[in-house]
Amino acid sequence: MADLAELAGVSKITVSRALSESGIVNADTRARVRALAAEHGYRFNVSARNLRLRHSHTIAVIVEMTPSLNRPMSDPYPLELLGGIAQELATVNYSVLLTTRQGAFAPAVQAADAMILLGQGAKLQAVHLFDRLRLPMVVWGAPSPGDQHIVVGSDNRLGGMSVAERFVSLGRRHPVFLGNTDHPEMTDRHAGFAEFLKARGVMPIVVDHKPFTTESGIEAVQSLIRAKTKFDAIFACNDLLAMGAIRALTEQGYRVPEDVSVVGYDDTPLGATFIPPLSSVHQNWHDGGILLARKALALVRGDRVKSETLPSHLVLRST
Repeated sequence: MADLAELAGVSKITVSRALSESGIVNADTRARVRALAAEHGYRFNVSARNLRLRHSHTIAVIVEMTPSLNRPMSDPYPLELLGGIAQELATVNYSVLLTTRQGAFAPAVQAADAMILLGQGAKLQAVHLFDRLRLPMVVWGAPSPGDQHIVVGSDNRLGGMSVAERFVSLGRRHPVFLGNTDHPEMTDRHAGFAEFLKARGVMPIVVDHKPFTTESGIEAVQSLIRAKTKFDAIFACNDLLAMGAIRALTEQGYRVPEDVSVVGYDDTPLGATFIPPLSSVHQNWHDGGILLARKALALVRGDRVKSETLPSHLVLRST
């Protein structure tokens, strides 16, 4: 750097700023320094700078879900959250280090300034696991009693209540809740759903299916039919489960929504273009990603940070 500064006729700090996107250096000086650096094969040593500053300017994003053919990483969750995170971090020249549970303890992750965890896991298992990294952490999910982590998420309780209100308005008296309530978000969706119905004398049936996939929705409805369970409405805790449920219902001769009303959760493009188009609870993942990034950066700065809940609402279509 000293050699390059001498060639350019500037100080070492000016060279550093010119090569690190600093707005303090004017455009002509920046261009001259970079041209000389390219000519002489000089590369800015980012690792050395980070070691000196004790910051990596990287936020690790861990996706808790295990990707599969039935539930790929290219789905709106987690892709829309990642888009919001990356957009916000790019404005302050921070990088995103993306990984899954399997790669979360790699040295590069441990060197990050903070961590964003997308998904709490059943019974908060993922949260407790990644606490071992001892990094400032922000979590996408739902607040849990006694948990002190910073959490950003949608209003899942309100989402569940809105579905229950819709079923009651349609005169449905035998609703089913389909999903795994070990996850805090699903717990809140069920709580809002069940509380609204209970106040009106209706008790929902809970069908606990762990995979959040289309196949799981098919299997759940098939099990209800085999058991001769009486039901006239299904609230599935994601759109894939709901679409699987509809497929199983139509194959068995049920009409949707005439015989059975079905509502999903997440308001995905796939659900909106499904036949029939799926009614679903909308949550704003993009804005959620922006909030996650802002709170992670605030933790890095040492600011006081609070959990935050985004509104959700029911989108009515044909089911």
